[in-house]
Amino acid sequence: MNTSGARNFDASSPLRLEFPQSLAVYDDYAAAQKSVDYLADQKFPVEQLLIVGTDLKRIERITGRLTWNKVAMGGVLSGLWLGLFVGVILSLFSEEGFVTIISTMLFGALFGLIWALAGYAATRGRRDFSSITQVVATRYEVLVEHKSAAQARELLAGLPGALPNPFA
Repeated sequence: MNTSGARNFDASSPLRLEFPQSLAVYDDYAAAQKSVDYLADQKFPVEQLLIVGTDLKRIERITGRLTWNKVAMGGVLSGLWLGLFVGVILSLFSEEGFVTIISTMLFGALFGLIWALAGYAATRGRRDFSSITQVVATRYEVLVEHKSAAQARELLAGLPGALPNPFA
């Protein structure tokens, strides 16, 4: 059990417990949340609890193959949005608002196209795919302040399956 991460916050942090102890460790967040919810239903002072995600891993989901056409289209669209935003702001100070918006959108599209193609060319084919990434925890530890640890364990024992078998 490593609870040192909970102690690295300054004393005024709302994410700090006083002398935290491990109450239970779960394989998924839903189980940890269910235990905290059960303790709340039992009128336990839940502000003395902390759910800590541990054993982090990075997951990358590949969403498609990149081509010059896809990169160019993405750059143009991104530039159009940026140009629209800048154009709307500039049009507030201009008498020719519509012309200002259209011209900044065109400049934005051109800038986005060049920027996207230059960035893609710089990779030299080392990353010819698009993806999304997420960092997830593989275990969730419920910590409790030392002064309420015994009470929390006693209450949690009333929830079937709430305390994982330490010998499993």
